Amino acid sequence: MAIIVDKKQKRKDIALSCKNLFLQKGIKNLTISLLAKEAGVGKGTLYDYFKNKEDIVFEIVNILTQEHDVIKQEKIEKADSIKNKIKVFFSFFYDKEDDDLRQLYKEFVSISLIDPNEEMIEYQTCCFENYYAWLEDIIEDGIKKCEIKPIARKLSKGLFVLGEGVFIASSTTNTIKDVKKEIDDYVDALFELIEEK
Repeated sequence: MAIIVDKKQKRKDIALSCKNLFLQKGIKNLTISLLAKEAGVGKGTLYDYFKNKEDIVFEIVNILTQEHDVIKQEKIEKADSIKNKIKVFFSFFYDKEDDDLRQLYKEFVSISLIDPNEEMIEYQTCCFENYYAWLEDIIEDGIKKCEIKPIARKLSKGLFVLGEGVFIASSTTNTIKDVKKEIDDYVDALFELIEEK
């Protein structure tokens, strides 16, 4: 009797088994042979599930992001004000518990910038739209609860790209040492302008 393999689950299992190796060595220092060995499969099997090592990073980031978002939503729901909900929304860029995902995300962003393919662009676009819609919902909730002024809607996209911008600047320059402080200071200053008094 033939064994039926759940290809989606097998792809996920292979990718996750390679996570620590990516974190230890970075994508540049890895080969398909090393990844196959880490996953306990042959190179041919690895190629049955992934086009290349970049595709494995893509899958790991996708899996971990989905898990992260569930936890993030719970934290946002527990926050006591719209200002704090927004700060929690941006906590991915500095929370210690997100170090691994952030490191893998950096790898993914570098791949996307150097050699983007249609699937990566589509994924990044989908992520941007989903996260931006999530932030817009938080802002709309704040407007509805009369915590912030309606003008906040027009500031939402700038606020959204702030987090990524601070994160990238902190990773690629010597200008930002404390990402949490930068984001919190910006959000606090913004709320001086948009908060209903």
